[in-house]
Amino acid sequence: MHDLLACVVLGGGGYALTRAVVSRAVRWYRGRKDDVPPDMTPRDMEEDAQAAIVTDRPAGRLLRRDDPARVDPLATLPHMLDLLPGACIVFGPRGDLAHASTSARDMFGDTLGAIVRHPATQQVLEQLSTTAETTVTLDVPVRRVVRVLLRRIAPSVPGARGVVVALLEDRTGQDALDRMRGDFVAHASHELRTPLAALSGFIETLRGPAANDAPARARFLGIMAGQAERMLRLLDRLSYLSRVQMVEHQRPRTRIDIAPVVARAMDEARPLLEGADITCALDVAPGIGPVMADADQIVQVMLNLVGNAIRYAPGVAGRRARVDVTVANAPGRDGGAHAPWPCGGGVVVCVRDNGPGIPARYLPRVTEQFYRVPGQVQQGTGLGLAIVKHIVDRHGGRLQIESREGEGTACTLWLPPAEDGARDRRGGAVAAA
Repeated sequence: MHDLLACVVLGGGGYALTRAVVSRAVRWYRGRKDDVPPDMTPRDMEEDAQAAIVTDRPAGRLLRRDDPARVDPLATLPHMLDLLPGACIVFGPRGDLAHASTSARDMFGDTLGAIVRHPATQQVLEQLSTTAETTVTLDVPVRRVVRVLLRRIAPSVPGARGVVVALLEDRTGQDALDRMRGDFVAHASHELRTPLAALSGFIETLRGPAANDAPARARFLGIMAGQAERMLRLLDRLSYLSRVQMVEHQRPRTRIDIAPVVARAMDEARPLLEGADITCALDVAPGIGPVMADADQIVQVMLNLVGNAIRYAPGVAGRRARVDVTVANAPGRDGGAHAPWPCGGGVVVCVRDNGPGIPARYLPRVTEQFYRVPGQVQQGTGLGLAIVKHIVDRHGGRLQIESREGEGTACTLWLPPAEDGARDRRGGAVAAA
């Protein structure tokens, strides 16, 4: 048991809580000396008191040294680990997952199995003598980095089962921040170099040959303002992308109606239509089911998709530009063998334009950061669809982009259905849809 309490130190603040509970149990048991068997030493009493708080035995019934509930760590560990705020798991003698604390299940969910089976974890388990540490990197369904600290608990008596306790520390946010810094140096600095060079050139021209040329000065200032806005858009997109990546591994737990969220995004996108000869229509099917989503992020997704459609729709001469947005329930499991969605139900949102389209050879890369389709007159920051992809991954959804040259592009977003017992916008429990 002392080895167990030493292991609990890995839980940080949870150790203080466990120690306080153990101390109270010890004081209570020391007050019941009449019930103590004559062959139990003070050390036995303290160990037995520690075991009492995590075993479901009648009050006052002391366990003797040969009782399996005292010598088997698996009989006591699960209850104690559930008291800790940190994410803890127990590996059985064969390296399988014997128990996961409540915090571990809440924090990692279905990812626990992948962490346990990961080669880095299994390799450390095979070679573990006392304590060890490893890092597990998961790439599916989204990138996740977990630091695993392990400690082997030796059995108290020969023949008992030995177990390993592991503390899981989620390092995904720090990993995303580190990668974002690298991306900024590798990509953003290159993207900023062009507008900065343009600004430097125009400033030099205004100081020299165009110092007294009012028309040229006005034209150059307009170009400089456009380059400055381009840099601000790039920095804003980079900042937003970093925030999305920081929480990409945390699945939204809010149950929302998607139709009002899409309508809100359409209202915010209306300024993009000013002065443009573009028809933009929204069609929402009746009876749309709820989804688990972050409303603000879904609005950002729709703004990016609708903004792209409005930007590229007028690219075909002699054809009036049109953007259509539809919201409908996804087909159920009987929707056919060719249904593109991983499970039945959910909601499908489609943004379609009748612009020049995207050549098929470029479609696999359009969600990459800073990628721009060659030959397009309109050029954005190259981050819009990358942001969309990260948000969709966070929601456990799917993004499908289809395009034909000369006919237009369709971006289809699928979101999984809301879970039973989800929370509404006010944080209260709601009934299943």
